[in-house]
Amino acid sequence: MHFKNNFSRARAFFLAAFALTLFAVAPARAQEESAPTVLDEPVVQVNNDVIMLSQLKRENADFREVLTKQRGMTPEQADTEIAKKQSEIILNLVNESLLVQKGKDIPRMTEDVEAEVNREVLRVAQQSNIKSIEELREAMKQEGLNLSDVQETLRRQYMRQAVLQHEVDSKIYFGLTDKELHDYYNAHRDKFASVTLSELFLSLAGRSEAEVKSHADQLAAQARATGADFGALVEKNSENDQTKKTGGLLTGDDGKARWFLVSDLSPAIADAIKDLKPGGISGPVKADEGYMILRVNERDDAFKENFVRGMITSEQSDKAHDDFLRTLRQEAYIKPADNYKQVVQPMLDKDKAETASKQSANADEKKDKNKKQ
Repeated sequence: MHFKNNFSRARAFFLAAFALTLFAVAPARAQEESAPTVLDEPVVQVNNDVIMLSQLKRENADFREVLTKQRGMTPEQADTEIAKKQSEIILNLVNESLLVQKGKDIPRMTEDVEAEVNREVLRVAQQSNIKSIEELREAMKQEGLNLSDVQETLRRQYMRQAVLQHEVDSKIYFGLTDKELHDYYNAHRDKFASVTLSELFLSLAGRSEAEVKSHADQLAAQARATGADFGALVEKNSENDQTKKTGGLLTGDDGKARWFLVSDLSPAIADAIKDLKPGGISGPVKADEGYMILRVNERDDAFKENFVRGMITSEQSDKAHDDFLRTLRQEAYIKPADNYKQVVQPMLDKDKAETASKQSANADEKKDKNKKQ
């Protein structure tokens, strides 16, 4: 059913984010089964919030699903990996709790996040031709999903992202000086080659790859012919309804031609267009669901402030996020329950040691500056 695939995208994104960022995992199944009579209990208090065992169990189940379905692990391998990550999932839940608490203190952030959750729910409902929330809730129930649970998952994920963007990323982005921007651009000019593209797409659905590839070769040759109208070829042959409406032009949310950094393109696409001048046509490029023929409309490597700001922010954000979260933890009241103190306390002690080391390094740097003066 299309519905489950549509709505699972948001949930899959959420689960993949945990796996990729190592904001991983709950106690192993062995621990859960060792005390079957415990339905729920506190794990750690975070200011006025309490992380419960039931939350850890949910994260444990979610991460096991990632490991088995996306990474191809056996259940036994997954449980072994989960056991290794026990402390990290607790740290993740502590971080999430602190970010949600922080978000509630930022004016209008709760409302903005709720609006984003509602937009995602509406988008999925519309794609699934569902007319009402009650119909959506029932359709999800039939697929083994709970609308309230998915909304809460999205709500907490969006809040995390919103707080980090507001408190960390935006401060890096807008805090960069003109000199810093130009110095970085001059030192990394190759990263800022950018293009606008048009696409003609042929789907593999219902046809052999050889058949589609042969047709794509013919259309690429036709598109390269003198006087060929790429937009007209797209209108007649392309099987991507969205780009077909724009004559093949790949656009941004504003409907204008989207600029792509060549460094951000997949290797196959970057290689296909690397020697093309404006107006040049690529050969067929294999994609997951078919073949595409690309036209380079414009090419530019000039200084673009937003690109440079975005690149620097992207490079600095991971460390800045870690520093921000460590500061939140240092300023918070975090008290592990007795049964989890052995797991949680080493994380808190590590925070203190890293903070002390950073403070010492800053003090030494300040002394060096004073001596030079």
